[in-house]
Amino acid sequence: MGDNFFAEDKLHEECGVFGIYSKKDDVALNTYWGLFALQHRGQESAGIAVTDGRHMHIKKGMGLVNDVFKDGLKGLDGYIAAGHVRYSTTGASMPYNVQPLKVFYDGGNLAMSHNGNLTNAAELRKELAADGVVFQTTIDSEVVLSLIARSRKKTLPERVAEAADTIKGAFAILIMNDSQLIAFRDPYGFRPLCLGRLDHGWVVASETCALDLVGAHYVRDVKPGEMIVIDDEEAEPRSIMYSTCKPAHCAHCIFEYVYFARPDSIIDGESVYQARLNMGRILARETKDIKADVVISVPDSGTPAAIGYGLEAGIPFVEGLTKNKYIGRTFIQPTQKQRLNAVRLKLNANRSLVAGKSVVMVDDSIVRGTTSGKIVQLLRDAGATAIHVCISSPPVMDSCFYGIDTSERKELIAASKTEEEIRQYIKADSLHYITMEGLRASLSVLKPDDMCYACFNSHYPDGADKEMKKGSKLQFELGC
Repeated sequence: MGDNFFAEDKLHEECGVFGIYSKKDDVALNTYWGLFALQHRGQESAGIAVTDGRHMHIKKGMGLVNDVFKDGLKGLDGYIAAGHVRYSTTGASMPYNVQPLKVFYDGGNLAMSHNGNLTNAAELRKELAADGVVFQTTIDSEVVLSLIARSRKKTLPERVAEAADTIKGAFAILIMNDSQLIAFRDPYGFRPLCLGRLDHGWVVASETCALDLVGAHYVRDVKPGEMIVIDDEEAEPRSIMYSTCKPAHCAHCIFEYVYFARPDSIIDGESVYQARLNMGRILARETKDIKADVVISVPDSGTPAAIGYGLEAGIPFVEGLTKNKYIGRTFIQPTQKQRLNAVRLKLNANRSLVAGKSVVMVDDSIVRGTTSGKIVQLLRDAGATAIHVCISSPPVMDSCFYGIDTSERKELIAASKTEEEIRQYIKADSLHYITMEGLRASLSVLKPDDMCYACFNSHYPDGADKEMKKGSKLQFELGC
């Protein structure tokens, strides 16, 4: 059971990447701090690769950033670094799949960090294997390194551009050799990637919160279909629009704003916190008939939306659920009779705030519904007279193929039950999801049509569902 017991009602994070080019800063230490800021994007493994211009060293392992580097950063000296935190979406959670991946090819040392999911990786891997390519991992990312190594182009940027234009799906990727740091993003912009400026150097990261931690000034987001090449700590990075088939619209992942990203990040110009606050306000407008005494959140991801709900409805927001921030990823499994106690290991209701009260409970999503029901029961046991569950995203109806570990469709409660049936299942007095129109209206900067809503409406921008139905995971390890 362990941590997965609590994660049942959440879509899992993808991965986080961080890269730096500087001859005056400690690049390994800055990457370490950058990965700390991105820890929410993946907790299975972490790694850092560093080059001094001649030698490339790498340290990586299973576990949190603090666990992997508990003995320090000795031996990671240089001026270019690339880091990675991982939650597996393709490839088993095993040491041989930990990134950054490092190889030696005809151009020298090469390392890569990847956030996302390649939808044509199996097809490419099969073709490469037929040509004699040997793979050392079971992750889709390794395909990119093979494409770069086999390219007949002269320069590394040309090789990377060719590879980037061959792969499909969602990707924000860092490539480094002994003299360059290259970052590129898929043509739809599914996964986030931004550029930051140090006093003497450059930083690229999945989210702006990582730039803030290392003291880098946010410059801009890497554009969908763009590759930037950093080979000088002072000169502006070179920009190459590598994509030969630019789509009509972007398809930024809406769940970055609903749940995945840290609330203090700004992605593609949109404040994550403000978007979540807006979702809560819109939820309140869509549920005006609810008469409640207090608004609470399922911490921590539901908190900004709950605050927005309270502000709009004029109902006080209180911390009705307290989260144990020190629980580990695993613990001794309780017996069947102790399952509810297991929920209390992570969450407990504040009786003094909810007893005798009608409660609006705001959360960001429901995936399977099991944990939501247990939280409702906690509130009932604490004396709440009525519990109205309000969700700041529409029902999750289908799987994501772009680097988010969604359950299979048959495991998604909204794919098989109506809203009323879900309400009965979690035993809430009422259940309300934000409408698709409301979710679209929560964006202040981005165009609603430039987002991906596939997990809600099964409309995959690049036809990934058809690609995956061909058996795109069959070339990868069973159970990935």
